[in-house]
Amino acid sequence: MKFPVIQTERLILRGFRMSDVPVLTALAGEFEIADTTLSIPHPYHDKDAEKWVSQQRKWYKTGRAISFAIILKEKKVLIGAISMMDISTEHKRAELGYWIGKPFWNNGYATEASLELIKFGFKELRLNKIHAHHFSRNPASGKILLKIGMSHEGMLKQHILKWGNFEDIEMYGILKSEYLKK
Repeated sequence: MKFPVIQTERLILRGFRMSDVPVLTALAGEFEIADTTLSIPHPYHDKDAEKWVSQQRKWYKTGRAISFAIILKEKKVLIGAISMMDISTEHKRAELGYWIGKPFWNNGYATEASLELIKFGFKELRLNKIHAHHFSRNPASGKILLKIGMSHEGMLKQHILKWGNFEDIEMYGILKSEYLKK
């Protein structure tokens, strides 16, 4: 099963490689990245990145998830990750998740990558719904989700336990029918 490669105006979305581990470790190792994501530990080590890359390959082969390295086309540098997780063929839905390395914030890269992954989810994965969430204390992520056409579906109070603190999360979603109208 060949891993897809998606290109946008400024980005290449491709599968992660073991050669990405040093940069992946440095970017995901920033406290601000781990603090606003559910599953990235802090500190983040090469062994964590190696395990994650291996796990992503397995999940892709089983259809459970697909994770892309976000590469700046011009500089050929890794800047973050974007995934469709918990892919349900039965319910035709998946969860969108992403993070962008701190040096690359505020350039529209998460929006650009997310728009393409939503298109991929509806056209290639044949999903009916794509959903996403973010910690309530991270409104910047919510702005991205609104920009890509998702609707705010609600807030779940103290839904996640992150580093000993309960976190409220904001829920978003987009249906295929809504996407096709745009």
